[in-house]
Amino acid sequence: MKKYLLIALLLITGLLEAKEQQYNGADIQYGNSYPQVKLITSYGEITIELDRRRAPITANNFLWLAKNKEYDNTIFHRVINNFVIQGGGVTPDGKSKSDKNTIVNESGNGLTNDYGTIAMARESDPHSASRQFYINVKPEGNDNLNPNSSRWGYTVFGEVIAGMDVVTKIMTTPTGADSSNGWQDVPLTKILLIKAVIIPE
Repeated sequence: MKKYLLIALLLITGLLEAKEQQYNGADIQYGNSYPQVKLITSYGEITIELDRRRAPITANNFLWLAKNKEYDNTIFHRVINNFVIQGGGVTPDGKSKSDKNTIVNESGNGLTNDYGTIAMARESDPHSASRQFYINVKPEGNDNLNPNSSRWGYTVFGEVIAGMDVVTKIMTTPTGADSSNGWQDVPLTKILLIKAVIIPE
């Protein structure tokens, strides 16, 4: 009996945490289902439109991070030509920002990792996404990052609506290894995410 009570408590706690996450950032442009965020980079500007209807927790989290300047002065630290450009969680000196505030995986929302979409990066734990995001740059899409009957996918929560030329410029920058962090595919010239700005309604 105690075992079942514990399981029930864990399930209730998980549901409450998911509900709390959903409203973390929900007050930002409340009622706007498709808010937009401009990423001002050292290579130019990229405008993202978020899909709050299909990915409310993820979109709200992204808005909250943008509003609180958590993305300002970070870098795109992982760039793979014809795959993804990834950033949002590493400072220019190569230090990873805290990613303890993880969110629920929403990869089953019907949005797929098509060319030009934005999605959340994560570890092997399907619910470990926090702040790092990536933009899909494979023309035919990254189907291997979508969920299927036997695995979780990577949550898509919006798309680039302006600035794909900037995305392409970032994608084609020369990369190499960062021995201090043990990372591969790091741009040889730092690509700054100077600021993430929520566009007024």
